[in-house]
Amino acid sequence: MSVTGPRPLRADAQRNRDRLLSAAVRAFAHDGPDVTLDAIAKDAGVGIGTLYRHFPTREALVEAAYRNELARLCDAVPGLLAALPPAGAMRDWMDRFLDYMTTKRGMAEALRAVIASGGDPYAHSRDRLIGAVEALLRAGAEAGTLRGDVAPADVLTALSGVTLAAGAPAQRDQAGRLLDLLLDALRFGAAP
Repeated sequence: MSVTGPRPLRADAQRNRDRLLSAAVRAFAHDGPDVTLDAIAKDAGVGIGTLYRHFPTREALVEAAYRNELARLCDAVPGLLAALPPAGAMRDWMDRFLDYMTTKRGMAEALRAVIASGGDPYAHSRDRLIGAVEALLRAGAEAGTLRGDVAPADVLTALSGVTLAAGAPAQRDQAGRLLDLLLDALRFGAAP
């Protein structure tokens, strides 16, 4: 007897799910946890029944939206490395990380509600993020453009600090300059 995973969604169902997740991220980040599910469904261009078929509870939708954003960020690494030199891929990924953290901060209240109801949206977040940074650093070290002696967790902590220091949209230019400084520190030949 073979064990298989859940059946893949039909293409139209997958599109609906993706639209719902995008609409949920926008809504929770902009309007907070009290946004109605009807408003999210309407923004996604689907009916409320479609929303509930994919996400039976508000908490399920919040958690799925957060995990989707995390997956988009981490899953971008191979494509970035295929399209850009490792240092460029790292810098592009840093910008994406900044966007991810801004979205996460906007969803904070909704995520707290998930945690209060017994969910753990952050269960694998750190491992996924460290794996993404590790892949970028490894590619840079192999190319001889990024240092190989830096712990991925240290880079992640530094990136988190940048997002805290320059979190407001008006401070985006400053955040970019801080990311450039961090990348300079990661370049091969930078003082250890």
